Amino acid sequence: MRNNFHKHSEKESKVKDELIIYGRHAVLSALKNPERKIKKLVISADNRAEIESLNLNITPTVIDKKDFSKFLPQDAVHQGFALYCNRLENAAIEDLIALSENKAQCHVLILDQVTDPQNIGAIIRSCAAFETLGLIMQDKNSPLESGAMDKAAAGTIEFVKIARVTNLSRAIEKLKDAGFWVMGMDGYAETTIDKVNKSGKTAIVMGSEGKGMRRLVEENCDSAVKLPISANVESLNVATAAAIALYELSKK
Repeated sequence: MRNNFHKHSEKESKVKDELIIYGRHAVLSALKNPERKIKKLVISADNRAEIESLNLNITPTVIDKKDFSKFLPQDAVHQGFALYCNRLENAAIEDLIALSENKAQCHVLILDQVTDPQNIGAIIRSCAAFETLGLIMQDKNSPLESGAMDKAAAGTIEFVKIARVTNLSRAIEKLKDAGFWVMGMDGYAETTIDKVNKSGKTAIVMGSEGKGMRRLVEENCDSAVKLPISANVESLNVATAAAIALYELSKK
């Protein structure tokens, strides 16, 4: 009998708040998050024992690994795990500001038109690694949470706060009013990020690969900084650059 779980692929879904998460870390982390509304868990037979050991209040659908390609992208590294669930609710810029109120030193990351889901997923993972208060993106020009994004984030999207805002320049102004010093990443800046004062509250803005920050966003920054890399290298992948920047900001 033909199963109906693969009728709608991730690409075909027209429901804004639904997606399919895949990959062991991404799925197991989502299953532990009470904010996720679980619709269906699909696993391969060799993962049955691990799922049963978690004592979840859910009965998984068990299929052959080759059948995952019927409802996931062809190149998806799923490891025999897939989860149909809701997208996470977005935080508000005010939520991130509230988290910063009692902190002597903290930082947030702002992405200006970074559009690759896997890059954003890797950036989310770096945010988790370096205790970033949250990630801010423009709602209009950023991709929705997706299976590829969650896979790249390796489960960390479940606890990194992500704020989607209508206007990045206005969000930057709100951060400034809350005491944040806002730095824009610019390869032509004179100061490298390892040399800046890291005390207090800071926000780092990263633009898209190729175009960088938009003019109005750049003009709203308090200062410009660059990575301390060799002059022989013009730039790094945005996810790699974000990891280095967040590492530097996390130093005490």
